[in-house]
Formats: sequence, structure tokens, C-alpha cells
Amino acid sequence: MELMGNFSVVTPLGLSIPKDLLRMALAHSSYANETGEESNERLEFLGDAVLNLAVTEILFRRFPEREEGELTKIRAVVVSRPVLAEVARRIELGKHLLLGKGAEEAGARERPSVLASALEALLGAAFLAHGYPAVRDLVEKLFASEIARYAQESPDYKSLLQELVQARFGELPEYRVVAEEGPEHKKVFTVEVFAGGHSALGRGRSKKEAEQAAAKRLYLALTQPE
Repeated sequence: MELMGNFSVVTPLGLSIPKDLLRMALAHSSYANETGEESNERLEFLGDAVLNLAVTEILFRRFPEREEGELTKIRAVVVSRPVLAEVARRIELGKHLLLGKGAEEAGARERPSVLASALEALLGAAFLAHGYPAVRDLVEKLFASEIARYAQESPDYKSLLQELVQARFGELPEYRVVAEEGPEHKKVFTVEVFAGGHSALGRGRSKKEAEQAAAKRLYLALTQPE
């Protein structure tokens, strides 16, 4: 792919990115290995921090009545890999990526982890070009529907976990009922979910509720910064 001018996805939102920064933001490690150019990994590192700060500030200003713990949970979902990948798909970021031949043949252009990383790198490049306030405003536009959705309703953590686990480990989560307590009309279920060598427990009045609780715990554990 030959880059001509600035990236069209960014300019409609009021930002342009210099060609050298843009090329770096779009360069997957497979492409960098083949060409000797710098990959987008350092920009991804920067963009991840900027995104977390921007979402934190947006939530802090928009929901003054929410407690810290609730805001933390909303942020964890909004900045998670599956959500980032969905935003990247919406702006058609995948078709602009610079990939090595092997990664291209393996379908990396539509891989959630690759899309999420590229979006973070793009935000890192925008930060270097325009500074934090401009990127915060960009994040508020790009993630408007996600912030509204996850602030107003309980996320489907089973679906989020499945997408995350498939992208990261290439497998599906496995749920097992490990305990049932109480009489039939007031039974409480404990479910354990396993994925990628990790596990978490959840409790609920039904198996479905317990599975959601377990999925939520594991999803948040896997998406929290180390």
C-alpha cells in the first residue's frame, strides 16, 4: 500500500497526521520485520496510555454521580480489545494497515488484536501531532456510542469474553457448574469459567446469571493493565 497524503479516517474528525507518523502507526510488526521500518508498537504503547486517560476524563466529567468502582468497570470495557477492534472496523482501519506477506495471508488485516493495536497506535500518532486535548475530543467522537452503551446497561460479558479469548488464545471459554446451594426455589449456582489457562468464579440465582458473573470477573481480569 502506498500512502498518499493524510489518513482519510482522521481528517473528517478535524485531525491530520504527518505521513511519517501515519506510516509508523499503520506498520504491523510483520511489515517492519520485512522492510526494516519501525513498527507501530511504540506508538501503540503511547496510544494505550492516552486512550485510558481520555476515557477516564470523559467518564469523570460526564457521570459526576458515579462511584470510582463503577467508572473503573465502564472504562475497562470501553478500552478493551474487542471494543477497540469494533471501533477500528467501523472506521475501516484494517484496509489501511501495512502488513507483511505472511500476516496478510494469515488474515491479520481483520484480526481483532491487530485492529485494536493499530487504533491505539493511531491515537498515539495523533497525540504526538496535536497534543492531548485534540485526541481527547477525537476519542469522545470515536467512542461516543460505546461509552453511552456501557454506561447505561450491563454489558454482555459472555460475548465480550468469547471475542477476547478467541482473539488472544484461539479457543472458546468453557463454563462448569461447580456448586448448587439452597432449596429449589432459592437455589444459588456457582459457575467457573476457564480460558487460556485462566479461570474465575461467579455466583447467581440461575446458571445464566452465574455464567455472566464468572465471565465478567475473568474478562475484567484479562483486560486490566498489568
